[in-house]
Amino acid sequence: QVQLVESGGGLVQPGGSLRLSCTAAGFTFSWYAMSWYRQAPGKERELVAAIPGTGGNPSYADSVKGRFFISRDNGKNTIYLQMNSLKPEDTAVYFCNAARRAIGAVYWGQGTQVTVSS
Repeated sequence: QVQLVESGGGLVQPGGSLRLSCTAAGFTFSWYAMSWYRQAPGKERELVAAIPGTGGNPSYADSVKGRFFISRDNGKNTIYLQMNSLKPEDTAVYFCNAARRAIGAVYWGQGTQVTVSS
């Protein structure tokens, strides 16, 4: 059974930091590109950051470049999103995504709420 379980969300003041985690089970983790998406109220889900399965460089949305950093630990089947210098506009539900385009496989986590507010 495929599972993606996010954690680490919460309430933080502007300028603060949070670290999200997503732990996967039920598939060969290292074969999958992993991503973080977010969806704010009334807005479409958007790609925040992505990292290939093995090798390759991460990529980021322009809005988070230099502030957010994605990483993965294939030994722990886990990805992370380090979020620094958080802004109110970063408030959203953050979703973990696993994808392997060669076989058309896409999996989603249940999401974790991040609220940036004073």
